[in-house]
Amino acid sequence: MVKLIGMLSRLGPVKVLVIGDFMLDAYTNGKIRRISPEAPVSVLHAHSEESRPGGAGNVVLNLCALGADVSVVGRVGRDFAGEEIRTALENEGVDIRGLSYQKRYKTPVKNRFIADSQQVLRVDFETITPIPEDLEHELIGKLPDLMDDCEIVAISDYGKAFLSHTLLGVVIEMAKARHIPVIVDPKGIDFTKYRGASILTPNVSEAYAAARLPHEISLDEVAATVLKTCGVEQLLITRSQEGISLFNRSGERADFPVRSKEVKDVTGAGDTVLSTLCIAIANGIDIKYAAQLANIAAGKVIERIGCARVNLSDMAERLMELDVENKIFDGEHIFALQQSLKGKRCSVLSLESNHGMSTAVFKSLRKLAAKDPENKLVVYLRDKKPDREFISLLCSLSDVDFIVVECTSLKILCDLVEPAEIYAIEDSKLIDLEKSPAQLASV
Repeated sequence: MVKLIGMLSRLGPVKVLVIGDFMLDAYTNGKIRRISPEAPVSVLHAHSEESRPGGAGNVVLNLCALGADVSVVGRVGRDFAGEEIRTALENEGVDIRGLSYQKRYKTPVKNRFIADSQQVLRVDFETITPIPEDLEHELIGKLPDLMDDCEIVAISDYGKAFLSHTLLGVVIEMAKARHIPVIVDPKGIDFTKYRGASILTPNVSEAYAAARLPHEISLDEVAATVLKTCGVEQLLITRSQEGISLFNRSGERADFPVRSKEVKDVTGAGDTVLSTLCIAIANGIDIKYAAQLANIAAGKVIERIGCARVNLSDMAERLMELDVENKIFDGEHIFALQQSLKGKRCSVLSLESNHGMSTAVFKSLRKLAAKDPENKLVVYLRDKKPDREFISLLCSLSDVDFIVVECTSLKILCDLVEPAEIYAIEDSKLIDLEKSPAQLASV
């Protein structure tokens, strides 16, 4: 069985073109302590405000967090919200040549009011405005340059009338001619406008609406109807607390249960699924594994309030929580270990598995783990062929956070993960190798 955490090592930087509805997500945070004397409504005592790109902009932010190089195609108004979106994306290093101004257009703003980590109200400022022909032609003219070195296209449709049938048709045909996959997070009941796309990622309600079938009908029949009428290759349906279901034209189905500790806010989960799929598919990962990685990422997002970003470190941490076998990294997957340790302090302990779990080894593990609960302990097994039972025993110990096997040398490992402390067990004694550089070179 392929370990999902090993897949993280294959998630290298890719070039993604994001096309869709850009808006500003605003958050007003505070506490509710009383009811208004003016009306039977709660009074929110605000203590902070923040804002960031939403809609397709949130897809972009997620892609940036995963290390992608992103270009965008979209529209904003010449207003405060539009300028804030452009500035925020530029600060992330995003190519905004395709983010155009539309005359007399007001950039959509969603203001979420949050009290004690719960959303109590959302106020939307928006007008559904079709894209004018002159802007449509302008953006179509920019597509060839933007798509030249692109590896995958993400379409984020929020139903704001920007993604016309004409624009969608040109984007999908142009991508197909260049053999570039197109992944769409759809909106509305007419999915035929996405004909020719590689993957659609609707939620379960959107899938039933697009198939024009009642909820008494099985999801398999709904999926078959959507696949037939829309002419897409794969259909990935997000099902909230029931996880994700993947369907293809051959009638095959794969279900992946939700991987979340608790559900606080589902806002932005679809954006996270779209961005994670794009990174995985562009790196050549099979759709079944890509779907599982997207499921893991979405599970992390819904544990947070508002539209949140998930990085590879978050995903690696969750994968290890789900399966102790994910503690094990070989030399080919050190990148995933680096992501797991990002922003964390760690120590490395070198030992040999063929000596077994002696009292000295066990005491050393407990001693190092007890020094600092926030410190991560990486055990490096220097045997060429480590004992599998010993590895399984290490996996079961809560004191051990990571296990590295089949790595070229301790020095190379330490150069890659930059531990705060380096130790080894020699002749049943715990040795601080930082105090003995000669010994470090010889281990």
